[in-house]
Amino acid sequence: MLTSVDTDLLRVLADPLRLQIVTLLAKETLCTTHLIEETGARQTNLSNHLKVLREAGVVETEPCGRFTYYRLKPDVITSLAGQFADLAETARTTAENNVKRSCP
Repeated sequence: MLTSVDTDLLRVLADPLRLQIVTLLAKETLCTTHLIEETGARQTNLSNHLKVLREAGVVETEPCGRFTYYRLKPDVITSLAGQFADLAETARTTAENNVKRSCP
């Protein structure tokens, strides 16, 4: 089990549609209409996923007239990437030092 990585954030990003949304938002700020066109998801389904991403702090909103634009918060992804980099470095050190637990 990954204990040094933000497991709540991993659960949020593990959903294929949410990961697709995050990937799209990494490239440009989009409104719900754009995201529906790009993903093919129904509006209510997409809105629910955007709510999860908002509550997890992955995206932020920008009202623009009757539309709401969504923007990815890159610091969240950078933090998660850093956590994985730390985990990889620990694994590398463990392998280099041949660290293993003795069997009883």
